[in-house]
Amino acid sequence: MLDAKLNDRLRANPLGFGGAPLGNLFRTVAEDDAIALVRHARASGIGYFDTAPHYGNGRSEIRIGRALAGLARDEYLLSSKVGRLLVPDRAAPREQNGYVDVLPYRQRWDYSRAGTLRSIDESLRRLGVTRLDIVYIHDIDRDTHGAAFAQRFDEVLAGAIPALSELRDDGTIGGFGLGVNDWRVCVEVLSRADLDVVLLAGRYTLLDQSALPELLPLCARRGVAVVIGGPYNSGILATGAHPADGSAPYFNYAPAPADLVARVEAIEEVCAGYDVPLRAAALQFPLAHPVVASIIPGARTIAEFDQNFALATRAVPRAFWQALSDRGLIAPDAPLPQGRS
Repeated sequence: MLDAKLNDRLRANPLGFGGAPLGNLFRTVAEDDAIALVRHARASGIGYFDTAPHYGNGRSEIRIGRALAGLARDEYLLSSKVGRLLVPDRAAPREQNGYVDVLPYRQRWDYSRAGTLRSIDESLRRLGVTRLDIVYIHDIDRDTHGAAFAQRFDEVLAGAIPALSELRDDGTIGGFGLGVNDWRVCVEVLSRADLDVVLLAGRYTLLDQSALPELLPLCARRGVAVVIGGPYNSGILATGAHPADGSAPYFNYAPAPADLVARVEAIEEVCAGYDVPLRAAALQFPLAHPVVASIIPGARTIAEFDQNFALATRAVPRAFWQALSDRGLIAPDAPLPQGRS
């Protein structure tokens, strides 16, 4: 269970900052622009920043650290991740894992105790801080590891989790959990170990509530906080079913299947009827569930951030949410935002 003080601070930041775009996800962000964006987010009241070594091979961590340098460390919450070690290699490709202009490293999976401790130390150096509030075990799921999943899973149970438990218990970190795209592996880990928090990307959104029946009730029973990443499902809930530039809408990092495109079209019809932007609905929906403490959409520019900020707090009529439920466009047992009457 997440420390009560840390849980309160996390819930005081229902809109956090996702750091993946600052690692140059899909396209570059200029260094000065990235630092200005993070500083603007903090000045706007954002108090929770998430990053990872994976994001641009450390580029996101370095940029967030530079932007927050000079601020009192207690002013904000900071999380990063373990599971991938960065191995220096000047010959490494400059495009890796969807990131462009990455730093000259190759990634190596390592969920061992030694690898976990090394990863944290290296993240602290890149960030220029002395502690992390939350550490997530990154991408421990079958889709990522394939035939090696059982080996990696055992390595997490024997290495990363005991190491992070000790760091939490001695106060070095505030809490730890998983940072994944698959809700099922969260259930598997929780059957074997205690976690404080889960960062779940894309599986409890306006379009995909697959985590609702099993994982979220389990988290409620176990006192596990949930942070929602990818509230736009990697694109389609931001662009809509038919992006303005004529490109294909993306879901879960790939072109969206036809049934989901049709579902988003139907959601957009309800949005139009109530004058609710699709992105506002996407940002506000997950926070209605009582176990969800925060959402962390990413942004590449100050303009994108400002749009997210405004949409997350935009007034949405209660009848809109009920209309989505009545038309079967969200799960019937999903908690609805209160909205306004």
